[in-house]
Formats: sequence, C-alpha cells, structure tokens
Amino acid sequence: MNKPETQLLDRVRVVLSHTSLPRNIGSVARAMKTMGLSRLYLVNPKRFPDPEATTLASRADDILENAVVVSSLEEALAGCTQTVATCPRVHELSVPRHNPRQIAPILVERAAQGEEVALVFGTEMSGLSNEEVRSCNRLVTIPTNPDYSSLNLAQAVQILAYELRCAVDDDISHLEEKPQLAAHDDIERFYVHLEQTLVGLHFLNPDNPKRLMPRLRRMFGRIQLEKLEVDILRGVLNAALPPDNKR
Repeated sequence: MNKPETQLLDRVRVVLSHTSLPRNIGSVARAMKTMGLSRLYLVNPKRFPDPEATTLASRADDILENAVVVSSLEEALAGCTQTVATCPRVHELSVPRHNPRQIAPILVERAAQGEEVALVFGTEMSGLSNEEVRSCNRLVTIPTNPDYSSLNLAQAVQILAYELRCAVDDDISHLEEKPQLAAHDDIERFYVHLEQTLVGLHFLNPDNPKRLMPRLRRMFGRIQLEKLEVDILRGVLNAALPPDNKR
C-alpha cells in the first residue's frame, strides 16, 4: 500500500459498541487488517483484552494492541465529521441512507480532505440502539436476502472494509478541496447551545418539550453542517440571548 492510501485509511475508525464476545473483536481485527484498516474503537466491550480475541485475530494482534477502549459512543466519535450507523432496520430519522457501495466513496472523499470518519456497529444480538443511531449523521444498510438476512459482526465489517478499500484504490487525487465539515462533538455542543437558547427564549418548554429537539436534530442532520456554519449558528444563538446568558 502506498503512502496516500495509508493516510486515507488511517482516518477511518471502526467502532464496535458493547461487543459481547471477544472472538468477534478478534475476527473484526482480522477483517480490518486484510483491507488496510487499523483503527479500532471499542465502546464498553464485555471482555477485552482476551486470549480468544487474539486467537481469532490471526496475526492482526497489532490492531487489538492499539485498540482504543472508551466508555461512551460520544468519546469514540469525537472529532469525526462522518459518523455512519450500520443499521438493518428502517428508522424514522431523515438522515441519508446508503448501501456500502454508495457510502464508501463519500467516506474516502472526506478522508481525502483530512477529516476523520467512523463506521459504527452495534451488539451481536440487537445491533445499535435508537439513541446510538441518532448520534450518527448517516445510515448504511447491507443488502441481504430478505428471507435470511443474518450477518455476523465480522462479516458486516468485512463488507464495508472491502468497499472502502475499493474506493481508495480508485483515483481520487483529482478531487478539489471542499469546505471542512463540522466534527461530531462540535455539532453536539451546538445542539446543547440551541436547546438552552430556545428554553431561554421561552420557545421550548423543558417540562413539556414534545419532539422539538429530535425534529431539529433531524433537520440539521440532513444538511451536513460545515464547521464555519456551526460557528455562525452559535453566534446567532449568542446574539439572541441577554448578555448574562451568552455562551
């Protein structure tokens, strides 16, 4: 693998949330390494490190040794502009939905701009929770036989890693520089700021919020906010509050 390819794939995180079986973590590490991915994040794994994970990694031990273990999905996604939830079910969220072949070029394009991207996978039995899906700004669904759609965790990672590898192998050097998208944690701070401002303006009743904030999240999630746009929006929110309430 040449240096440009390494730099692109090094900006891709594979995030496993609440993995129960160490052997699945090891199998995921093996799937990642075959396609040139190296950054594994583990959110509250039930057992890790574990000899079973090392055995199933099959000489991808370096990925396990460098895995980042965190206590929340928020930590795993910090700094990422593209956060992709792998989800077989249809959700109410109006965020972009893709199949693996569609999402891979998008992620590679953003990585080529120097941005961090993340693929998020849920537990072996139930997948990602609704809350975890809402934390991401894109969805990806792997097409399967509707009569038998069973994929294990490592298989799902392998499919997406393969599509990323194919997209990286395409020539993307011609892409022009694009505006920097806002990172996940910047957008989350914006949502907190927005909610506090709406409460301060008496537009949102904290005792009876209904579904205002989820709808606003859905609206902004469709836009793919740029960093500068988030700064502008937070400036507007500051201007809307009295001086003693500014953030």
